Amino acid sequence: MMIKPKQYKRTLLALLLSVASGFSTLQAKVQLPAFIGDNMVLQQKEKVKIWGTSTAVGKELSVHTSWNNKSYQVEVDQQGGWQVYLETPKYGGPYQITINDGDQLILKNILIGEVWFCSGQSNMEMPLAGWGKINNFEQEIKAANFPNIRILQIPKATANQPTAAVKVESGGWNPVTPQSIPEFSATAYFFAREIYEKTGIPIGLIHSSWGGTIIEAWMSREALSPFSTYTAAIEKIQRPDAQEIYAKDLAEWNRVAEQQDQVKTATQGEWFAPQLDKSSWSTITIPSFFDKNLFPGMDGVVYFGKDVELPAHWQGKPFKLILGAIDDNDITYVNGTKVGETVGYDQIRKYTVPATANNGSLLHIAVRVFDGAGDGGIYGGTEQPRLEGPNGEQLSLVGDWKCKVGYDLAKLPAKPNAMEGPNRPTVLYNAMVKPFVDFKIKGAIWYQGESNADSKDAPYQQLLPALIQDWRQQWNNEKMPFYFVQLANFKAKSVTPQPSSWARLREAQRQTLKLPYTGMAVITDIGDAQDIHPKNKQDVGRRLGWIATAQLYGKKIPYSGPVLQHWTTKAAEMELSFNPMGKKLVLKGADNRNSSFTIAGADQVFYPAEVKQVGNKLIVSAKEVPSPVAVRYGWADNPDLTLYNEAGIPGSPFRTDDWTKN
Repeated sequence: MMIKPKQYKRTLLALLLSVASGFSTLQAKVQLPAFIGDNMVLQQKEKVKIWGTSTAVGKELSVHTSWNNKSYQVEVDQQGGWQVYLETPKYGGPYQITINDGDQLILKNILIGEVWFCSGQSNMEMPLAGWGKINNFEQEIKAANFPNIRILQIPKATANQPTAAVKVESGGWNPVTPQSIPEFSATAYFFAREIYEKTGIPIGLIHSSWGGTIIEAWMSREALSPFSTYTAAIEKIQRPDAQEIYAKDLAEWNRVAEQQDQVKTATQGEWFAPQLDKSSWSTITIPSFFDKNLFPGMDGVVYFGKDVELPAHWQGKPFKLILGAIDDNDITYVNGTKVGETVGYDQIRKYTVPATANNGSLLHIAVRVFDGAGDGGIYGGTEQPRLEGPNGEQLSLVGDWKCKVGYDLAKLPAKPNAMEGPNRPTVLYNAMVKPFVDFKIKGAIWYQGESNADSKDAPYQQLLPALIQDWRQQWNNEKMPFYFVQLANFKAKSVTPQPSSWARLREAQRQTLKLPYTGMAVITDIGDAQDIHPKNKQDVGRRLGWIATAQLYGKKIPYSGPVLQHWTTKAAEMELSFNPMGKKLVLKGADNRNSSFTIAGADQVFYPAEVKQVGNKLIVSAKEVPSPVAVRYGWADNPDLTLYNEAGIPGSPFRTDDWTKN
């Protein structure tokens, strides 16, 4: 059969492609997990697992390590997988690893040292620069020249099932330089710097965190199995038709919520109508949080309204409506016209009011706010609520607004968990922890808790120990060090003793120290009342580093503040005995009444206490409490800490009671 010229060209091309394809399958090709590569740090004095795939199925693959000039042989299995355990020496380097399956791959500039897994929510995620802009960030970045500290940034990801697949940013491991450090976790970096400067041991940091996330998302299914609260949610997440189930459940929940919405039902859905009578609504000062000033502890929907007289020359023209930050989500109307809708507690609302909506001298602003947990309301943030006119003039919206509760989440069935996003049980463990459990690490540091402070699910004092034990089991190291950061001081200061969800979570964190090989950095003296992301991350990392340096590397340095050992009641006084965790106990600002300490009798009503120091003991009393039963220290969202040791390390807030009343 004769082949025509065009057919000949096509046939030849097909043959060439076939040969090329065959050649590529004949040439062995090693593939490694994304986090195994140049510049990495391997855990010292361990049998470290290295693994991957190769196309040399059934053939021998060799791994050679330069630190001991040793070669390891392993057969590539029928699925193309292989693994080998390398014996690592005491810290040092740089070294090379050569992998050869017929095609040689050399991993360069490897250090042997200590590897730490760094995780949590936004305060762990907070970078030196970028959105973080920590204290003195420009100077810190300029001084960041530590070639023996290596960093690995893991991108955010979720997975409904445990997975080994993971991506890395910036090409993998990188030495700390002014170019590599700006977008990396500030807390993790300062932790590593403290250890390295004290010990000279190379440090590898795997940073895997996600802002605004709950602890349950970072736990495996096995770890959450004792908590029936999560059983149904996990089963839904792992079902193939999970999204359809969620959509159906959410539609039903929304239907019930709409029926409960007092404002929508009363107005037939016209809550934004300019003529709506709000004379019976409550008055609130904006900016503020409604659950602090008007509806204590409430989460749900609140409607806001304000009427504003406009200058004549504004009428019939477009202008800007700036509401600032709203916690969590809003839908906003002006004169019955929708001008914006935003999701996110930290997003600044800047909406354009079209000329068609500006049709008179009176402007009616209507805002529907949904708050899912914690604080809620039009709180402004970095922007003051205002109008900006056509010529740049401004009219302030600060002051009295009208508001009314639509519905209270506490009076509704639990809202279905979304089948997407990070705040679902197990999904961050599956995607951002599980891929690393075969990679040897020294330990973990953890900075999280803000998103669980107001949770109505399983208590944090059970969840945090469960996470620690889970990770130790996953990494097959029951003695794995786990160091965590206690919540900082935040929110407005209380003049009188108040219930505090943040104090309760701090207590849960403190109680977790009962687990061996744990440590807690107390930072309730270096937070910021106005910022949930305090800028002083140097001291946070440093205090974590002190714990590691003292407990693991034999340095005799103070690493903890005073710890309450026992207490007794003597007539109208309570005597508290402390281990100062240093040379002596230091009580600051203890003249007359000390606002950090409160005392109560059997009626569970707390009063500010008088405190006297006698060596390492404190004598606590109050004239209002003739028969004291309990003492609390630092029991507030934003307490003033006064209890330190001579090294200047603060003691943790605590209480001697276990009352649930407040």
